[in-house]
Amino acid sequence: MINEELLTKVSELFKNKNLTVATAESCTGGMIANTLTNVSGSSKYFERGIVSYSNESKMEILDVSEELIEKYGAVSDRVAIAMAENIRKKANVDVGIATTGIAGPTGGTKDKPVGLVYLAVSTKDITNVMKHNFKGNRIENKEKTCEAVFDLVLKIFRE
Repeated sequence: MINEELLTKVSELFKNKNLTVATAESCTGGMIANTLTNVSGSSKYFERGIVSYSNESKMEILDVSEELIEKYGAVSDRVAIAMAENIRKKANVDVGIATTGIAGPTGGTKDKPVGLVYLAVSTKDITNVMKHNFKGNRIENKEKTCEAVFDLVLKIFRE
């Protein structure tokens, strides 16, 4: 369950600062977009959400280069950054949010275990990326990622 107080803070931030947002989600499968649009009035700030689960969709829809995916892997800081920056530019919004990771329970490796997530938030001035290693089940990892994104958004706009 997503922290309602955190969601309210993010929603109020977007509304009060007249910011628009778009999401590019892989491991969260649209949970961030769904959570943001659960708030009445979200149409004032939420422009679109893309679920780019496959590498092909990351390349086709978000213009993430094949070379970047091959060199660093789809679950990487570089890909998260590209996803966030490209969705922000393509949607012509103030804030681009992206997630890529391994929600589990399968799909992990020694180098990239289940629960590894990269999330990125991009504005016209900066792009911040964070790495997390969550230890929950699939749904818990997705929820923790969503909350971590909201925490990062609040941190960026406090600075």
